Amino acid sequence: MASVRIVTGVAIGLSLAGCTARETAKVAPPPVMVPAQPQVVRAPLPPGATPGMMIPAKLPDGNYATPNRALTSAATVWHLRSALNVAALACRGADEGLIVTRYNTMLTTQKTALAAAEKRYSAEYQSQGGDWRDRYDDAMTRLYNFFSITPVRKTFCAAADQVLADITATTMGDFDTAAPKRLDQLNEPFIAFFRAYDAWRSGTMVPVQSLSAPLTVATTAQPGVAPATQPRILSSQPVPAAKPYTPAPTINPPSLSVNPSALQ
Repeated sequence: MASVRIVTGVAIGLSLAGCTARETAKVAPPPVMVPAQPQVVRAPLPPGATPGMMIPAKLPDGNYATPNRALTSAATVWHLRSALNVAALACRGADEGLIVTRYNTMLTTQKTALAAAEKRYSAEYQSQGGDWRDRYDDAMTRLYNFFSITPVRKTFCAAADQVLADITATTMGDFDTAAPKRLDQLNEPFIAFFRAYDAWRSGTMVPVQSLSAPLTVATTAQPGVAPATQPRILSSQPVPAAKPYTPAPTINPPSLSVNPSALQ
């Protein structure tokens, strides 16, 4: 009888040990993959810009006080002609010959419309009395200097090329009516540059552009997220890196002289 009790005790001990092993063996849940927070960096100094440079004042509507705001119909046509004149003089590169040819063609085909606009525009200054000719000439100097701002040259010339192509391809009768839209196209590269410079000057933080946000392993459980439906990546998968900043190519210096008082 004593041997029976010993065997029974050993069996009970083994049974308890097995229960203990089963209770402590737990399977860890799969990791929950969550998007990493987007990386942000300070807005870069626009290509060609210099710290402390003067730009037009920013207006309450978010635009800038350029010479191309609040224009009459005659002023709009003449400012358009002035902008394209700067493009023909200052734009250099593969398309410079085409820009000059199209500009000269415009002067010929739109000779009557341009002469009428210049006459009306001069009369608007003359009606204000005083030494109107000096005021008119000063305004034209500021306008030419505005369109000659060097850091905007590349994007301005691209816009001028598009505008001249549009003028060449359309009928003569729509020149005056299409002038506001075309002048806006030529003014927009400068607005974009001023906004970029203001963002740098104010230290605005902008997100880094990337194809997709990398995933990271959550350190705590995410409420309401089912692990089985979450995308997974291998631990050896490289995290996409932000593209390095590459400055724009150097643009040939303009053939026009720039008066620093133009932006004052």
